[in-house]
Amino acid sequence: MPKTLIALLGSAALVVGCNNAEERAEDQREAAAEASATAAGKTIAALGMTEAQLLDADLLDLSNREIGEVEGVVRGGPNNAVDHLLVELEGSNPERIVQVPIADLAAVERGTDMDVSTTLTPAQLAALPDAPPAVR
Repeated sequence: MPKTLIALLGSAALVVGCNNAEERAEDQREAAAEASATAAGKTIAALGMTEAQLLDADLLDLSNREIGEVEGVVRGGPNNAVDHLLVELEGSNPERIVQVPIADLAAVERGTDMDVSTTLTPAQLAALPDAPPAVR
């Protein structure tokens, strides 16, 4: 009985450790995204939106249903322009953050909020590459 209890406690500690590591990584990603948005200020980043507006945006399908949440931007190319958004897919388990090309997105105004919409299907979104850990 004591060996079983020790094994259970050890397993629980490992799970908590993994969750803490995942939470720390998520906190670091969010802090980096916020710092980048603050540094960018009111400069339009993509889709007629500032980086801060993009970070506050939801990803919508064509029927205006929320299917994800923007978590960050990826810059590239010769002008260091935003070419992808990092999007956490709604209902993914385990959590998935994918790189959605800007070309597949459009800005949408909903009341006082600015969001982004896509014509990509859920299957197409699921097939997108995961964001590398360094930018997640």
